[in-house]
Amino acid sequence: MSTAAADLELMRASVRLDSDPAAAARAATDILSRFPAHEGATLLLATACRRLGDPSTAIGVLEPLAAALADVAVMHFELGRALAAGRQDGRAAEALQRALALDANLAEAWRELAAVRFRAGDDAAGDAAYLRYGRLVPPPPALADAQAALADNRLDTAEALLVEHLRHAPTDVVALRAVADAASRRGDVAMAEDRLVEALALAPGYAAARYDLARVLNAQQRSDEALVQLERLLASEPDNRSYRVLKAQALRFVGRNAEAIELMERVVADHPTDPLSWIVFGHLLREVGEQARAIDTYRRAIALQPGSGDAWWSLANLKTFRFTADEQATLAAQVQRSAALGTSRIKLEFALGKALEDAQLYEASFTHYQHGNDLHRGAIEYDADAITADVQRSEAMYTPRFFAERSGWGLDRADPIFVVGVPRSGSTLLEQILASHPQVEGTRELPDMAAIVRELAARSREAGRSTYPEVVGTLARTEVEALANRYLAQTQVHRPLGRPRFVDKMLSNFGHVGLIHLMFPKATIIDARRHPLGCGFSCYKQLFPRGVSFSYHLTEMGRYWRDYHELMAHLDAVLPGRVYRVHYEALVADPEAEVRRLLDHCGLPFDEGCLRFYDNARTVMTVSSEQVRRPIYAEGVDQWRNFEPWLGPLVEALGPIVTDYPTFPSA
Repeated sequence: MSTAAADLELMRASVRLDSDPAAAARAATDILSRFPAHEGATLLLATACRRLGDPSTAIGVLEPLAAALADVAVMHFELGRALAAGRQDGRAAEALQRALALDANLAEAWRELAAVRFRAGDDAAGDAAYLRYGRLVPPPPALADAQAALADNRLDTAEALLVEHLRHAPTDVVALRAVADAASRRGDVAMAEDRLVEALALAPGYAAARYDLARVLNAQQRSDEALVQLERLLASEPDNRSYRVLKAQALRFVGRNAEAIELMERVVADHPTDPLSWIVFGHLLREVGEQARAIDTYRRAIALQPGSGDAWWSLANLKTFRFTADEQATLAAQVQRSAALGTSRIKLEFALGKALEDAQLYEASFTHYQHGNDLHRGAIEYDADAITADVQRSEAMYTPRFFAERSGWGLDRADPIFVVGVPRSGSTLLEQILASHPQVEGTRELPDMAAIVRELAARSREAGRSTYPEVVGTLARTEVEALANRYLAQTQVHRPLGRPRFVDKMLSNFGHVGLIHLMFPKATIIDARRHPLGCGFSCYKQLFPRGVSFSYHLTEMGRYWRDYHELMAHLDAVLPGRVYRVHYEALVADPEAEVRRLLDHCGLPFDEGCLRFYDNARTVMTVSSEQVRRPIYAEGVDQWRNFEPWLGPLVEALGPIVTDYPTFPSA
């Protein structure tokens, strides 16, 4: 056989390496029997042996070849892979580093080195090596169509393509991250988290997936966990702007505001032309009450990117801020220039609606609010029927007999004060009043009860039993008490002042009042109420960061409010007096009388500080952060009446609740 013929045979054998490594090994052995020094056949034999699970033979074949060809990177690379397969990690690292010293663009050598480092427990070195790998590898062509669908927000198409791809390549971490991206956009953070954790188990150094995981955790207000991921990312890339910005956001969620502000001061100094950094910095300043500085940062962002919907909406979302005439004209021009679709256009529409409302141009204002709502509603998933069904199942579940049979259950602790209801109902004002009492600590909208509910629902599905809320009926007394202890333990991180009481203002907990009562029969539960049209329209003109999917269509808003009322009326009937109701209009009309009654219900002595709640310098992380930093004002109570001509769908969906307010019809 000639050398040319051997080379041709080698090419044919190499093609079979993936599908039939044993055949490739036989072909390589046959070539070597005639050409013992054939480098290509030697390399093929070693690679085939490694793939067949025989790294010792591969090492024996490669060691003399790598020594003879000391300047050939691929030889050291293959020797490193064989040594790694044989769990000789120290020698493997040396061989791989030799290969990379000769050719730093060997992407697979960086990935192999990362795996060796991770096995040795050196996460920092593993992350650094995988980072180099990620920078060298182009996007996988097989995922091009799925990535294009994601870019166009065609989530169903993207997910179908990704599922099919993963059926054939279940360990493709890029595809797993893309699935997580689609799930996150749909609001399924549990699936997003699962897919990202799966990707990181396969590729611990996959920084993009780790960053996405940190974002998902932070979005769930699990900021302590997010910070762990971010610290690891920053160990490899300490100057990465995205990591630093997200770290500042996470720090703010855990109450480390001074650190967050200091970090963002450094970020904007390092990246003065990045509008997003200025916007995040502005959010931090707003929440700690530095409104003037916040306004300046948002305006800096607009100067850098005049079409930034984030920056314009951030200004509009400062409820006490008013646009100048020039700013209003510029904003209107940006709306006309922006693309017809997309999140930036949505935010611009909401911002212009607010500017026109402040200018008392109510019809034009409503038109832009409606445009923004219609665009956003088309981009999210929401099932109003599912909410109604959940309420009906809760009503069937929580009966007088149910609670009578469980009398005396739960912890003998009154620490939590739960504020429930619908957004924009005056709940932040209530929280600020309570948090101004020396015995009460303000926190934020805590996710812990919702997390407990999600776990109960998941556990019941896995066991083939009923879903939530029915699963609550299967819990033993000890399990209920364990859940209560867990809730107190998890929320402890939000109580740095160590006061005996604290406020949990997760409004959607109204759907879990039955479980809350079982866990904490002595805890205070406050239902924050506002006129349903005032509350409903205030939600409609608010672009929420996340989670309030019912508010972007007037009929759906009315249905949600009606379902909420229905459940609370049912709980009033089965647990008379258990829930204390505060009407926003009554609080505004006579603050002292209402505050005295509220504190008395909570078992707290009256304190003058509760009437001077606006002097409380605590961080407020809701859209009402500016409003609660000044005394109670009445002008916002009937603001919805300016838009009454266009609220017909909301009125119709609410039914008699509107006319009977504040005396509600029974369930």
